[in-house]
Amino acid sequence: MSAPAAAAADLASIVGERNVRTGAALRPYLSDATEARGLAGSAELAVLPGSAEEVAAVVAWCYERGVPIVPRGGGTGFAGGCVPLGGEVVVSLERLRRARSLDPTLWRGELEAGLTTREVQRLARESGLWFPPDPGAAEQSQLGGNIATNAGGPHAFKYGVTRAWVTGVEAVVAPGELIRVGGPLRKDVAGYDLLGLLVGSEGTLGIVTSAWLRFIPPPEAALPVVSFHADPRSGCEAIEAALASGVVPAALEYLDAGTLSAAAGSFPGEAPSGAFMVIAEADGAADEARAGRDALVGAVRDSALSVHAPDSPAEVAALWAWREGVSIAVTAKRGGKLSEDIVVPLDRLADAIEGTAAIGARVGVETCSWGHAGDGNLHSTLMVDPADPAELRRAEAACDELFALAIELGGSISGEHGLGLVKSGHLRKQWPPRAVELHEAVKEAFDPRGLFNPRKKRP
Repeated sequence: MSAPAAAAADLASIVGERNVRTGAALRPYLSDATEARGLAGSAELAVLPGSAEEVAAVVAWCYERGVPIVPRGGGTGFAGGCVPLGGEVVVSLERLRRARSLDPTLWRGELEAGLTTREVQRLARESGLWFPPDPGAAEQSQLGGNIATNAGGPHAFKYGVTRAWVTGVEAVVAPGELIRVGGPLRKDVAGYDLLGLLVGSEGTLGIVTSAWLRFIPPPEAALPVVSFHADPRSGCEAIEAALASGVVPAALEYLDAGTLSAAAGSFPGEAPSGAFMVIAEADGAADEARAGRDALVGAVRDSALSVHAPDSPAEVAALWAWREGVSIAVTAKRGGKLSEDIVVPLDRLADAIEGTAAIGARVGVETCSWGHAGDGNLHSTLMVDPADPAELRRAEAACDELFALAIELGGSISGEHGLGLVKSGHLRKQWPPRAVELHEAVKEAFDPRGLFNPRKKRP
């Protein structure tokens, strides 16, 4: 990069002087949710473009000079995906906040990347519609980041991850060109799935500036069932029974005993000590939701210590608000955590839960896990004291074992967080060499100079 002062002046001519961050003002743009595990980066400056055209101009400036680019959303990721390594320009999309269009009668809208998850959900709701993806940190996570990681959430089991709701994107690609792929379409098979490549690419192929989203009418009712079980095996037996009931749950979650212990203080109800929790939810028309809830109660009851079925909207809202805060409660127990999002076939879920505990015991770090049981997606977590370097090192080594466990069980090293920096290099252990070559060829085609989010998403 040219001298920082000169670079700042050049980029200020594109985005405005007040939208360039240097010095102390740069610090919030150097880390994400992995900061508690000691992962923080460095950069010369950050820029906050106010339009897609400004994003394209910044990328063109960087590409011409060989300056790496780190796109940034809300900074809520757990894989270090937006952490700069030094020498990059951080491109934050927080000012891209327009709803370019909302068409309630056609169940669609085009929204810019800087809108938060909660704002997207609110815009849909105010139009009488629903946007089902519900990844965590909804007040901070942004649409662009959700698209970059193909984020999931509890209701992805029935309704799908972010990709299922994106029908088109506007994106800036090398060497600074604005393109549109897809749009307000229900179908499009005219070419290779470039839209699918951009969604989930973690900013390594380009920067999504806006997206066409599809919405649906909300279900009339959503009724959860909470069951408590003696151990992971009986809990996973209940999960499989819920699926065999014939009901398609809107969500199917689990919390192991360690997680429930950390979060039990704020649970809106009675939680047996040492229990394994399953949350299943039925939704749809009111009669359909009630029938589904009753079927789920019958399915999980046989292996349960107790079953609770909240009925009022306030109780249901309180349960899901508590579930959203579980990650914070687990972090608070020791002050920090390393939380990975491995995924396994559903019939190996109990093995993965028990394997997580065994790895923690072997390295001497307290563990717990929770996650999207219906998807086989675990948040396998090691609770640490961030001020204890030795414990952090043991926990990092344990993460490598978690990735190996997922692959051994026929799963994947990431279900929804992405690879980022944390899992860089591990894809080669999961995929055969030819698949890795094709993966790298895609990167080369989109980003021949390798400047978009270096070292992220790489084998």
